[in-house]
Amino acid sequence: MATEIQIKHSASGMIKTGLYGFSWTYLFFGWFVPLFRGELGVGALHLLFTFFTFGLWQLIVCFLYNKQYMTRMLTNGWVLAGTDQDNLKARAALNIAS
Repeated sequence: MATEIQIKHSASGMIKTGLYGFSWTYLFFGWFVPLFRGELGVGALHLLFTFFTFGLWQLIVCFLYNKQYMTRMLTNGWVLAGTDQDNLKARAALNIAS
């Protein structure tokens, strides 16, 4: 259910694949996902929340994680780099004004 979109760092030109929509990866692997994506602080925070909610956090955040991750990426110098149509869909899903 997650949709892929290419993103590009405006300063370095590095290209990554971003995702938006439901995160099956987060559902199955939970707080490991932010760790694998290089967000150590976010991963530690998610581990803490998962621990204190006895796993309920993981069931809720799988609906939200990809949008939160993409929002963090786009506010840190990354831009959407897909086709015009793909960028429009991603902007609509992420609630980004043109």
